[in-house]
Amino acid sequence: MDLIKFPIPFFFAASSGSLGAWFVYRYAAFFGLIDQPNHRSSHDRPTPKGGGIGILIAFSISCILLNFSILFWGPVTFLSLLSLYGDKINIKPILRLAVQFSVTILFLITFTSFKLIENDIQSLYLIILWFFISTFIVGTSNFYNFMDGINGIAGITGIVGFGLLGFFGKINHQNHQWVILSFVMAFACIGFLPFNIPKAKVFMGDVGSILLGFVFACIVVVFAQSFSDFVILVSFMFPFYIDELFTMLERIIDKQNLTIPHRRHFYQILANEGKIEHWKVSVGYGISQFIIGVNVWLMISKMGIYFGLFMVAILSILLFIINRKVKKLFECWVGNTDCQNR
Repeated sequence: MDLIKFPIPFFFAASSGSLGAWFVYRYAAFFGLIDQPNHRSSHDRPTPKGGGIGILIAFSISCILLNFSILFWGPVTFLSLLSLYGDKINIKPILRLAVQFSVTILFLITFTSFKLIENDIQSLYLIILWFFISTFIVGTSNFYNFMDGINGIAGITGIVGFGLLGFFGKINHQNHQWVILSFVMAFACIGFLPFNIPKAKVFMGDVGSILLGFVFACIVVVFAQSFSDFVILVSFMFPFYIDELFTMLERIIDKQNLTIPHRRHFYQILANEGKIEHWKVSVGYGISQFIIGVNVWLMISKMGIYFGLFMVAILSILLFIINRKVKKLFECWVGNTDCQNR
């Protein structure tokens, strides 16, 4: 498959990403899609949200043109539209999770070879595997949503993450439908990005972030033929995973309700307390995402999974130390902590 000779889906995806963002920018007030800033926001003025609708259109139309089963794109489109409704009206977390897990289970039943068998031990293993993969897909969807908190970060992460997925799939001769879909999602993010960076004319909203996280995780599951592949593919979105996991751990230790919005992500501290421009933080995340993803890919490909896992462990420890040091520093700057006791 020569992607250079097949540019139409990518041009359409970029155009759709832009037009969707423009439409919401112009008519968000009419549909009640205005994000009002509060004490947890990283923005200081009312801003249209739901601009990711163009990414959804690019996804759905491309899936139809690529002959994907409606059992894939239909439920995922419904999930994204429900998230768009959530951009307007608050939806209870339990309902969100119920729909997300339902769509995930349907995807696994339809598009994977994980079938229960008569052997009890093997069946138990497959049940555990299903639970892990379901949690991974739903978790990635919500991680992407939680990490969409400053200008440009969701769009740049989508460009890098789906771009790396596409090249991985192409190099490893994966199903061309999924390879093209990976690049379609990346180009849709490219089309959306000018409306969100450096100053946000429109926010992506749950309609885009939940969709990107869900589709990313599904492609990872489809492409991963081994545990080594899985580690490589997950590393393509490493900064998002590690930031969210560290933040969740901190909030659990502090006995906070994980469903309540907050401003404790590392990127939020840099942008809010650190006063670093949003686009600089987002570009920094994108660059680190690309460097880490490519290096983990090369390490595992050339030296094996154990060296790759060792690299991931070292990176995680290093980023944890940086995360704690930077947060303590900025807490001192804004007077939230007794710095003399540090």
